[in-house]
Amino acid sequence: MTVSHHVRVHRSDENLAREDQLAWKIAEVAADRVEVEQPVIDMIINRIIDNASVAAASLTRAPINAARAQAFSHPVSTGGVGANLFGAALDHRTSPEWAAWANGVAVRELDYHDTFLAAEYSHPGDNIPPILAVAQHTGKDGQALVRGIATGYEIQMDLVRAICLHKHKIDHVAHLGPSAAAGIGTLLG
Repeated sequence: MTVSHHVRVHRSDENLAREDQLAWKIAEVAADRVEVEQPVIDMIINRIIDNASVAAASLTRAPINAARAQAFSHPVSTGGVGANLFGAALDHRTSPEWAAWANGVAVRELDYHDTFLAAEYSHPGDNIPPILAVAQHTGKDGQALVRGIATGYEIQMDLVRAICLHKHKIDHVAHLGPSAAAGIGTLLG
């Protein structure tokens, strides 16, 4: 069942209950244990392949080499086993934040991955590198990864439908912070 939330800007002196704040509502979506339907699973698998393919096509470009060098100069952070970079040896891992950075740069370099147009334009596939990196680092399975990516896409697309940042000269990537965080929250349970 779809739930519509009417969101507006509130003045600082208004007493907005925590449960009525947008961040709270996004967290509720992330915590929802709804099952992901098979057509959505199939599309998410296609989007992961799309991301990896676009990233692989960019691996010889200078910005990608720089991002990968940055990522590989950082050791795996505590609390997990690290994450892989697209096109790197599976035993060559780095911290999840640096894997998300390098893989995100590789995906965006050619800018050929998915696009969603609404009140704003966006690339919801930008959610995949950070969610995938955290999944690898924490050893989550494919089902958890799919659920996390589904949440990331849902939040990103809902924000893009409702809030046009471009008219305020703010880049659409600002929607990515909440959507990736929600997807990671779903992934981690």
